[in-house]
Amino acid sequence: MSKRYLARIVGLCLAVTCCGMPQNIVACWQNKTGYPAQDTAQIIPSITVNARRIPRNMTSSSPEQTLEKDEMTRMGALDVADAVRHFSGVSVKDYGGIGGLKTISVRSMGAQHTGVSYDGIAVGDCQSGQIDISRFSLANISKLTMTIGQSDNIYQSARMFASAGVLHIETTPPDFSNGTSHLNANIRTGSYGLANPSLLYSQQIGKKHSIMLYGDFLRADGNYPFILQNGQAVIEGKRNNSDIRTYRAEISYHAAFTPKQTLKVKTYLFDSERGLPGSIVYDNPYAAERLHDKNYFGQFSYENRFTQRLKLNVSGKYNYSYTRDTNKQASGDTDDRYRQTETYLSAILWGEPVQGLQISLSQDIIYNYLSSNLKKCQYPKRYTSLSVLAAHYRYKNLSLTASLLNTFITETVKYGKAAPNRQRLSPAASLTWKPFQHIGLRLRASYKDIFRNPTFNDLYYLIIGNSNLKPESTRQGNLGLTWSEDFSSPLEYISFTADVYYNKVKDKIVAIPTMFIWKMSNIGEVETIGTDINLNTAIRPTEYIKLYIDGSYNFMQAQDVTSPDGKTYKQQIAYTPRHSGSGTGTIETPWFCITYNLLFTSERFTKTQNTPDNRIRPYIDHSLSLFRIFNFGKHRLHIQADALNLTNKNYEVIRFYPMPGRNYKLTINYQI
Repeated sequence: MSKRYLARIVGLCLAVTCCGMPQNIVACWQNKTGYPAQDTAQIIPSITVNARRIPRNMTSSSPEQTLEKDEMTRMGALDVADAVRHFSGVSVKDYGGIGGLKTISVRSMGAQHTGVSYDGIAVGDCQSGQIDISRFSLANISKLTMTIGQSDNIYQSARMFASAGVLHIETTPPDFSNGTSHLNANIRTGSYGLANPSLLYSQQIGKKHSIMLYGDFLRADGNYPFILQNGQAVIEGKRNNSDIRTYRAEISYHAAFTPKQTLKVKTYLFDSERGLPGSIVYDNPYAAERLHDKNYFGQFSYENRFTQRLKLNVSGKYNYSYTRDTNKQASGDTDDRYRQTETYLSAILWGEPVQGLQISLSQDIIYNYLSSNLKKCQYPKRYTSLSVLAAHYRYKNLSLTASLLNTFITETVKYGKAAPNRQRLSPAASLTWKPFQHIGLRLRASYKDIFRNPTFNDLYYLIIGNSNLKPESTRQGNLGLTWSEDFSSPLEYISFTADVYYNKVKDKIVAIPTMFIWKMSNIGEVETIGTDINLNTAIRPTEYIKLYIDGSYNFMQAQDVTSPDGKTYKQQIAYTPRHSGSGTGTIETPWFCITYNLLFTSERFTKTQNTPDNRIRPYIDHSLSLFRIFNFGKHRLHIQADALNLTNKNYEVIRFYPMPGRNYKLTINYQI
């Protein structure tokens, strides 16, 4: 074999390696080059190139955390709330059991400052500003991503720039790699009468169209036993009014009219009836409050990629929500009903005028309306315009992102006084720098000035609403580093992130007592200093065994700094732990996989007055999951057993709302 011929082969191998294509390559050279050769064809042996893709949270200029489908499965998470507890810096308010409401807060700023998107389009609630994330099932979700501050992704709607943090929920995309149809059937059962079947079916229609159908049903009685310490007394009882029944259904349509034009349409239905278990006060577990939720929406997203450097996305949504809250109390029965609608349109134009510089212009228009059967309902309407100009620049090892959000809000009411018009500019900027070419170390910094507008409840609810409220202003600063390296066996890789942050919330909206009634007012100011640390690694001690280790820790000092003369000055705000974190260890073998999870939270206080009477004890939650996957050709069977809260402690996330003790789940999933 000649040297020139050998050099040709080596050059091909190097090209394949540099491209990083993880596939086998078989090359057949025909003797058409004029080079001397012994045979007319030579076969190069298969070459497999394996490389781990660097996670996006390692390269992002602001904190970003992601959970993939497989990770959430290993954790034994039942819903989105179970999964996001493993994000550092995120607090979940859980009012107990399967039927309890669940909201998330990022870095102590409150649930109203946390946005939620579903397949790239925002989920809104103009009444309370809080999204109950328990309404989302994990059965059809492929990925959860939490971004805090300014995201590097400038190709997104203006509404995604308008929150201090955003939880992105991505549903499972259609997959036709093994045929023109796909079926995913899942059933979960467990303690306290849990039954949760679901079905996901996708069908390809021709080469350009596909449809996906999803439905699930969940029911549970939720009447778990508990032991609760209330002062010096020990209360032992059984939860009641904790039952739940929910129905979910989705229809998704995907079309690729041309290689450059795509359309996605989704309709969603959620219907839930549940009991709200209420707090255990002294030895009285009585609760009779019922909540009936209906949520229907339709959304679409159209994209046209004119060229590689210019694209347009237009999306829209219509959302209808109905809530009925009934209660039987000694003071009399109540039956409150609320209806809210939202119409939403968004357009994003993205371009790359020169190599490395990306610019986007986003415009959102939102219309909200709320009505109720309350006698003093003011029937508010809100018109919101959000405009964003954003840029992202990358040069060698430096990446810069900046955005400017313009918000204009106007409101009208049928009766009474409407809130004044509001207009504000909100800047944000971030950068990341990789100082060393051959070391996976990156430094990052970000800043964001944002606010949240008062909700309809803040402004107009009965006599406690205050139409003169100002928005809550938030300033976020973050400094951090990320480090990721790949190694040879047995240690395969290590990923590490560490961030320190400073937040300040001004004009915080709180309810305070006046002469005769409570009234919403802007009197609060909160200062938060904290740090987030995350570690992920994989070890392969033998050819057949692999160990995954993930851990996170958060320190958060969130103090009331409203007035040096106040009784709560420099004290930790309510329901915010100073220390929290999580850990996950998974052993993967050809025969089975086993995962151990823990969540820990330090003491918290029910009020900003950090007295012993307001203290909530710290807790550690342990769980264990065991599963095995069977593959039969195109068929896949996944069987998993979960044991949750192994120590059987009825810890409290919210005061006097005991969580379930030790409980079990069994999941069977079949795919074809």
